[in-house]
Amino acid sequence: MRFKASIRNIHTFTRLTASLSLLGKDVWLQLNNEQLRFTVVPEQGSQVWAVLAIDTIFETYTIQSAVENNTINLRIPLASLHRALRSALTASSASIRLTKKDNIPLLSLTIITNNLNSSRPPTSITTTTLNSDNAPFPVDDAYNNNESLGDPNPGFFPHDRETTITQDIPVMVLAAATVASIHEPQCPQPDVHIMLPSLLQLKAISERFTKLALSTSTSATNRGRASDALSSQSRLTLSANAHGVLRIGVETPSLKIESRWEGLTNPELDPEQVEGGEEGVRGHASTRMKEREGDEAWSVVRVEGRDWGRVLGVGRLGGRVIACFCHEHALILYVYLSGDDTESVLTYYIASYSA
Repeated sequence: MRFKASIRNIHTFTRLTASLSLLGKDVWLQLNNEQLRFTVVPEQGSQVWAVLAIDTIFETYTIQSAVENNTINLRIPLASLHRALRSALTASSASIRLTKKDNIPLLSLTIITNNLNSSRPPTSITTTTLNSDNAPFPVDDAYNNNESLGDPNPGFFPHDRETTITQDIPVMVLAAATVASIHEPQCPQPDVHIMLPSLLQLKAISERFTKLALSTSTSATNRGRASDALSSQSRLTLSANAHGVLRIGVETPSLKIESRWEGLTNPELDPEQVEGGEEGVRGHASTRMKEREGDEAWSVVRVEGRDWGRVLGVGRLGGRVIACFCHEHALILYVYLSGDDTESVLTYYIASYSA
């Protein structure tokens, strides 16, 4: 199998891996002829199922495998990938390819920095991210990036020459049968679709509410019970209706506080995207919700405050975000990233806790 690509948008790629690394240690990356899929499914917390157009990140793109549609599935340690990409933020060009050394599959990130006034010949540096056990997923303190490489020619300054740095990230190649049973969570029809306000604003308010809830919580005598109490009292209640209103609040035995946004947009369903077309839209749960009043007009989910704060880190990517509320079941966020010709979508699944 072969995979090689030049990176056209290193900043988006870096911000994406930063957001994903908040939710899990590893990412399943599926590459094929048509798109890129980034999936994070941690043991606990929110899941991410991101589908990106190839040109959102890559420019030239070559892929070949024996699997249908030239599909390649990789399991990648997010911390190592993110650190390698950070070292390329100031590079004049960067490329990535799938290779192998000592029978270990690697994603090899090549970074080139140029200086037109350079009078020195190019310098090439290669680092490989491996731990002492030669394991495919290295520990953080075994990672070496370009900041710790030093200057192989101490008599000359680094900016006086062209430098090529290669970062090797150990990965695991997954067989098609291994990932065949992995599917997105099944959810009922959303009751409310609403465009979220600034995620950075939501993150600041949500984190403040979580801290207030934890600071006012009373400790139980049993340590295990105390942990459970703190966990339940740090949960935020999110609710929205079909009339452009969003609420975020927290309630403990000694605290009740809520923030409210009005005038938000409730996107209309696209009949071409709904089973049954126009008839399907008329019978959709979100259409029926518009006719309800009072408490029945609200769709409610309860999320763990810290997990919700990590999810909101996706705000660094920009783009519009639509929240879909499945009452007492789950919250689904669709994050739209605009490219040159297409719009890529990141999907976040956040399970709701019981009341």
